[in-house]
Amino acid sequence: MPTATAARLSVDELRDIAKRIRSHIVQMVFNAQSGHPGGSLSAVELGVALFWNHLRIDPENPQWPGRDRFFLSKGHATPFYYSLLAERGFFSTGLLDGFRTLGSPLQGHPSMNSAPGIEMSGGSLGQGLSFAIGQATAGRMDGRDYRCWVMMGDGELNEGQVWEAAMAVPHFGLGDRIVAIVDRNGLQNDGFGDTIMKVHPKEMWHGFGWHVIECDGHDMAAVDQALTEAERPHGKPRVVVAHTIKGKGVSFMENNAGFHGKAPTAEQLKQALDEITRGDGLL
Repeated sequence: MPTATAARLSVDELRDIAKRIRSHIVQMVFNAQSGHPGGSLSAVELGVALFWNHLRIDPENPQWPGRDRFFLSKGHATPFYYSLLAERGFFSTGLLDGFRTLGSPLQGHPSMNSAPGIEMSGGSLGQGLSFAIGQATAGRMDGRDYRCWVMMGDGELNEGQVWEAAMAVPHFGLGDRIVAIVDRNGLQNDGFGDTIMKVHPKEMWHGFGWHVIECDGHDMAAVDQALTEAERPHGKPRVVVAHTIKGKGVSFMENNAGFHGKAPTAEQLKQALDEITRGDGLL
């Protein structure tokens, strides 16, 4: 199965990129006075380790047929997604300034063909794993060995479609072609997820025939190791359940459902950027 084309980066190098990603996220949402900072910040380490050390991609040839596919099922987390794509070289970081503005290709939810690197139009939750099944099946039919990576939020696990897809992956023998990543930050727009609809990700995924890998989603070394384990054959599909904190890296956003979809003020932006630069509370 595929491996990354670029040389692997060290944990310290990945951490430096993560700081830039976090800065982009809060600046983009502030500029637009709209967007979703909380769930974007919780996914940063997962995305950085994946895009730099594990995803087989070529930013200079984004439609390369042999590329790995990344599907952002939690489609509201576009500040995170667009920042990754820009820093990885798919398009200029200057485009980030136009986030959510009229005429910009970087709208509130990802749209296929609007900007290089976007593999799936998103917005309605729970669909990413199903989309990956179609793409993985096409890859097998075409004789290509690319892998499909799906990032979903733990709130999406309330969706029945996720579990229909979870059953289908092993049933159709797609376990070596699909890896799921769950950003387990515990919060949804309306509050703590387990008070809205309690889920048990480890037990649930295991019960559906998946090999479950758990990690601290903000420990970059642990994330990188978990993704490495997910690349190994286990005779069944793999899911990484990453325990994260919504709003991680910005103290007033951490574990605060109010910043699920809320922009910071100018004063809050300054505080957020200062905290990100210092790396407060980050491993």
